[in-house]
Amino acid sequence: MSEGTMQRPAQRDQGDQRAKRRGRGRGRVLVCAAAVPVALIVAGCSSDSGSGSGDADSGGKSADTAASASASPSPTVQAAVYKSLPKACGAVTKKTLGELVPKGKSGKEGTADDAGTRASCSWSSLDNNGVKGSQFRWLNVSMLRFESDTSRGSGEEQAQKYYDKQIQDAQSSAGAKNTKSKPVSGTGDAATTVTYDLKKKEGSFKQQTVVTRVENVVITLDYNGAGLAGEKTPSAASLTKLAEKATKEAVAAVSAANGEGGTGGDAGAASPTPSASASKGASKSPSPSPSASKKS
Repeated sequence: MSEGTMQRPAQRDQGDQRAKRRGRGRGRVLVCAAAVPVALIVAGCSSDSGSGSGDADSGGKSADTAASASASPSPTVQAAVYKSLPKACGAVTKKTLGELVPKGKSGKEGTADDAGTRASCSWSSLDNNGVKGSQFRWLNVSMLRFESDTSRGSGEEQAQKYYDKQIQDAQSSAGAKNTKSKPVSGTGDAATTVTYDLKKKEGSFKQQTVVTRVENVVITLDYNGAGLAGEKTPSAASLTKLAEKATKEAVAAVSAANGEGGTGGDAGAASPTPSASASKGASKSPSPSPSASKKS
């Protein structure tokens, strides 16, 4: 075999080896190229997983916030000071009653579903002087107590609203003339006297309404008088003085019924606030006619 013939197989062997090396190189390139998308996919999945974790954390924070809100304490109101009322017919002393209704008999107690929340009593007096005429007097004392309630407010706040309403009602009484109002000092936490003239078929009446708030209790005292059948009409000043005196005694009776300074209790846990109908029932009663009083 010639030298050229021996070189050709060697060249082929070398060429085959170079071809194999090139083939192995191309394989490595393809493998690396195929690996790139896989890495991108893995990276994308890792990114999505991180986003989901953030949402979970956000949801957890929202749940914690809601739980914290639900765990906050319930609203409370100041406890009502007075927890009971005195007997309305005993709220004014016998001596003072003798001045206001000198010919009056025992007071007539008003009806109430809950004596601890509302009470009232009325008296009438007809001093008949025959041909000289007669003097008529009528007195009514009503008391309304309010309990603290988380939905309506403290007993004192409710009492103040009712106090204001009672004054407005007295000032706007049907047929009233020469209506006047003035504050009363030294009587409860707040007191106002409303006076007016009222013409009836029996004669001319002088009306006095004293509205007082003491803590969570409102006292409304109505007192009127008239001179009938030619008798002289009483002066508004004298009637007002007596009405305010009786009111001071009623305030003292409320305080005494609850001990010194009244007694406290759990806020919002006592008996319910009187309804609107109950409040109306505890307000002043219409003045009876002298003829009706005479029959009694």
